[in-house]
Amino acid sequence: MENLLIVEGPDDERVVQRIRERVGIEANFDIRSKGGIDPLIRSIGPEIKVSGRRALGILVDANDDPAARWQSIRDRLAHAGTAAPTVPEREGTVIDGSPRLGIWLMPDNGSTGEIEDFVSNLIRPGDPLWPRAERYIDEIPPELRPFAEGKVIRAKLYAWLATRKEPRRMGQAILAGDIATDHQSAATFAQWLTRTFAGSAANLPAAPPGH
Repeated sequence: MENLLIVEGPDDERVVQRIRERVGIEANFDIRSKGGIDPLIRSIGPEIKVSGRRALGILVDANDDPAARWQSIRDRLAHAGTAAPTVPEREGTVIDGSPRLGIWLMPDNGSTGEIEDFVSNLIRPGDPLWPRAERYIDEIPPELRPFAEGKVIRAKLYAWLATRKEPRRMGQAILAGDIATDHQSAATFAQWLTRTFAGSAANLPAAPPGH
């Protein structure tokens, strides 16, 4: 695999693949789930050193501490002989070299959160069921919530997905068009993928005005 994107889990893999299909990214790369953040971080050095590797993308959730997550990646890259910026670039970090490296912290390279926060931002403005899904989760008393505070958006997103004509997981909902890919967030992410794996984002359509 000359070009490889490593992600934490299968949901991340499916979301990237479906965005890739819907947007029409002109870049060839494989996607590999590493089965969690710790195995992914440990794999960075070995993946950089794979013979013939031209580009390596790294996609992780920021979770509750983007700075700590970024530092853990920087430390691994430094150990592999590659310097990374002190802070991530807001439109996705790309480090030219051999191989070229791309790093994206979900949801937006600066905020706390995870891939569900990114996907929830793609729900079309004015969707009539999103506020109801939000209220449903908000009205659950804290003492009855089995999920942590940092997972509230995830709970809301899956509540909303359950309202679809054919309830689906995130990747399937993107492919079916239930979740939009004409939002600026999706365009920025797609441009990062193209810069990482093709070296240019010139062939990607821009997001429509107002998104």
